[in-house]
Amino acid sequence: MDQNSENGNINHEVKKPFLKNITAREVIFIGAIIFCLSPIASPPIALAIGLIIALTIGHPYLHLNHKATKILLQASVVGLGFGMNLGTIMKVGKEGVVFTIISIFGTLLLGFIIGKWMSIHKKTSHLIASGTAICGGSAIAAVGQILNADEQQMSVALGTIFILNSIALFVFPVVGHLLNLSQTQFGFWAGIAIHDTSSVVGAAAKYGKVALQTATTVKLARALWIVPVAFLTSFLFKGRSKKIAIPYFIFLFILASIVRTYISPVAEISSYIVKLSTIGLTVTLFLIGAGLSKNVLKTVGVKPLVQGIILWTIISISSLMIIMKLVR
Repeated sequence: MDQNSENGNINHEVKKPFLKNITAREVIFIGAIIFCLSPIASPPIALAIGLIIALTIGHPYLHLNHKATKILLQASVVGLGFGMNLGTIMKVGKEGVVFTIISIFGTLLLGFIIGKWMSIHKKTSHLIASGTAICGGSAIAAVGQILNADEQQMSVALGTIFILNSIALFVFPVVGHLLNLSQTQFGFWAGIAIHDTSSVVGAAAKYGKVALQTATTVKLARALWIVPVAFLTSFLFKGRSKKIAIPYFIFLFILASIVRTYISPVAEISSYIVKLSTIGLTVTLFLIGAGLSKNVLKTVGVKPLVQGIILWTIISISSLMIIMKLVR
């Protein structure tokens, strides 16, 4: 009897690890990722699924999300470089430099004015303006170090930008089709008026191949302005000299384009690399959506969100009007 009982205990102990089932939300989460890897998934759909999961069952691996999305996004953007000819990058970069300079410094100035008018904390206001002007979360992270912004200020700025990014991913392609924008026009518009690189590439990928190439090049050219804007921030806010987070993956993107342009064997397989990168981007947007929480929405508040919406609306409409006149 004792032996059987002992055996029973042993069996119970052996089986116990196997009885530790994966939770239902982990099953749903993993299933959603598998769906995002399929051909029928698209960046907007992936983002929507991620948002639904975030606001219902929650992200089961939230502690890993930030690092995973950063690595996956950068790898996907570099992969997209293999689909671009160096001549195209140089041409688009040259055409977009005037738009870039005017829109960046115009946005920063306008953000300062709106922030002061609405009595928003100057650090929070500048973070939102920087994220709108350059490249969303990456700019906020870099400028936040210079400002020595606290967690609350960073969360408000990131939450504001993320909410508007999510809206842009769905709205921009619809507006582009309604106005019959060419793919080049849409690419310029998305690269200038959408904040984060992930949402820019996601919206442009839905619009077309040429739009994707144009938007990615314009956005990455803008991202290089993180460095001068960070130095400007240090001067204006009289902060201590701190290390600036330079987005080095942009140079890998350019290197990928050079390799694709001048090495024939790479050019022959470039379409497969681009396809894998597009899938990586889709998964990235799902993870970004899943990383949103109810707490982020509560933290944002009304005033910073209103500031972000006003800035975004002005930049979107003004850049669109200019692009429709000057770009074909």
